[in-house]
Amino acid sequence: MDLAALTIFRAVVRENGVTRAAAKLNRVQSNVTTRIKQLEEQLGTDLFIRDGRRLVLTPAGETLLPYAERLLALADEARHAVRENRPSGRLRLGTMESVAATRMPELLAKYHQTWPDVSLELETGTTGRLIERVREFEVDAAVVATPLDVTVSLGEQFDTVPVFREELVMLTPREHPPIGHARDIALSTLIAFERGCAYRSYVEKWYHEHGMQPTRVLELGSYHAIVACVAAGAGVAVAPRSVLELQPDVNNIAIHSLGDLGTIDTLLIWRRGHFSSALNALREMLLERSNVKAEKAVAEDRGGATLEVA
Repeated sequence: MDLAALTIFRAVVRENGVTRAAAKLNRVQSNVTTRIKQLEEQLGTDLFIRDGRRLVLTPAGETLLPYAERLLALADEARHAVRENRPSGRLRLGTMESVAATRMPELLAKYHQTWPDVSLELETGTTGRLIERVREFEVDAAVVATPLDVTVSLGEQFDTVPVFREELVMLTPREHPPIGHARDIALSTLIAFERGCAYRSYVEKWYHEHGMQPTRVLELGSYHAIVACVAAGAGVAVAPRSVLELQPDVNNIAIHSLGDLGTIDTLLIWRRGHFSSALNALREMLLERSNVKAEKAVAEDRGGATLEVA
């Protein structure tokens, strides 16, 4: 059972078939089919069954898949470990849309200039989705909001470091009165990302603690659309204050502080033991731009409570 066969097996699963897997791997279809058959013969069991034009994993294939992911990830780690300390190879990074828009552009430009031998792949998603992507070895690391329940979401599988501190604020139409309590919200619709968004889970918890819940949740996929809908009077939303600097419609909305609820750390997470020089270089750049320590120092200078870095 060699790594090339496992790479082909994983590609067939991820691409939902031989044709797309062959194109992804730059191989001919017959080669992919042959390598899968050889792997099945070596293991003494079928890995796929054909359902019409689809290939479906057998129970044995389902069992093999996480082992294949782990073996291929470990091989990547070994290659990084034995090379020079200069970052190289592929780095797959997941990030929330808000971070991709506000924190990452300049950092990624500098990273590409500094480490041209690294092929950096970026994808966006909700915190919940990105945690699962890291857990399943589908990305090497992710930049996510601190989950509402860190122990349940991350457990002992992940290493983390806080890289940014965001202020989460509530957005309403411009004429909306001040908000100090959930009962002060005049609109019954919450506009938010899909479930798995950590910011959504925080505001839903805030509603619950006040004995309320939104009548309706309108799910949208970008902050641009969310802010536009709030400005049009469709509902209320929450967003990091940093995102609003990039939005064109902020003159038509009101921004309300959420107090202690609004202080949320952004974390860089990766699977424990799965590290590389490329990821380390990214971590160092993120920490150079981190505002967590700076905010802690400001709090201490003002004589206020010290903000501990989680």
